[in-house]
Amino acid sequence: MLEAKYPHLLLFVTALSVSCHGAHAAEQGARCDENAAMCKLETFDLTLNSTNMTHFAYGIAANLVAVLLYGSNIVPVKRIEMGDGMFFQWVSCAAIWVVSMVGDLMLQSPKFYPFAMLGGVIWATGNIAVVPIVKAIGLALGILIWGSSSLLMGWASSSGLIFFFVKSDVELHPNPESIPLLIDRRITSSNYGPSSSEFWIDVIGPKTRRLIGYLLAVVSGLLYGSSFVPILYIKSHSSCHDSIFHGASVYDLDYVYAQCSGIFIASTVYFAIYCAAMNNKPRIYSRAILPGMLSGIMWALATYCWFLANNYLSAVVTFPIINAGYGLVAALWGSLVFREIKGLANCSIFLLASCVVLTGSLLTAISKL
Repeated sequence: MLEAKYPHLLLFVTALSVSCHGAHAAEQGARCDENAAMCKLETFDLTLNSTNMTHFAYGIAANLVAVLLYGSNIVPVKRIEMGDGMFFQWVSCAAIWVVSMVGDLMLQSPKFYPFAMLGGVIWATGNIAVVPIVKAIGLALGILIWGSSSLLMGWASSSGLIFFFVKSDVELHPNPESIPLLIDRRITSSNYGPSSSEFWIDVIGPKTRRLIGYLLAVVSGLLYGSSFVPILYIKSHSSCHDSIFHGASVYDLDYVYAQCSGIFIASTVYFAIYCAAMNNKPRIYSRAILPGMLSGIMWALATYCWFLANNYLSAVVTFPIINAGYGLVAALWGSLVFREIKGLANCSIFLLASCVVLTGSLLTAISKL
């Protein structure tokens, strides 16, 4: 009866029921597809987070090795007379270049960019003052200040200013029972070169010597901090089609050999100028050869570790950690082993400054977790 009387209505209700059932089934299918997509996305996120944590761990491990090597690379020459440091810097730079050649062969000789050598020249210029700095203000404050000023150059930080208020105790003419950094009483001038009293850093007053040591440390740190700018410039212009560096590698390890070549060439030029200024009578210390080579090898290995860390972490993270970290390692050598920092006030200021630097480095690392 209902079918005969309302055929159109029955047809409409049937069509509506079928459409509702189809819409419900489609909605369930869409929900299943959405859940599957969400599951896949969550799985991808977990895998991505796991990969990021692994890269973070690799980067931190490489950073720690670099910090230890950078902070300890002056220790091999702690009891060796270096004079004015010109011979030492040339020996260490030669060792740096040899290590970089081996690394270049292991990396299958990537493309060489001469512009990256400019960074090596800048670094070698700052490295000339290493020995006078350590003689003037000691290992701990010297490396801390040039590391902090390097941080100022690359990271616009002011943490290095705190260390200016710490007074180091560095003796230039110790008793035989007390042998500080870079002085060895067993070395005589007749066998290994002139006595330390003939060098300019030794004959000036303590206050002037300390001021000069601070200034040299700041200048060296600024040069160290800007020595990697050419590499960053090449990498930043690798994607520019109109740049001569188009297509350049984005991996920092590919530029180590070029930078170390600049270091060795610049140090050789500086040493040749020094020999000419000394009327071909440079101050050569035979006992400084092997320790100087070890110091250069440690620096080169630290640089490879640092650049390797840059592949896992950004340079924004590694740069402050490296510069603050190796300064603290050197400070531990200087304060605990060589007793360069004495007195309750100096130790308190030093401890406060070290905590500030360490906290900043840890916060920088944690910010990328």
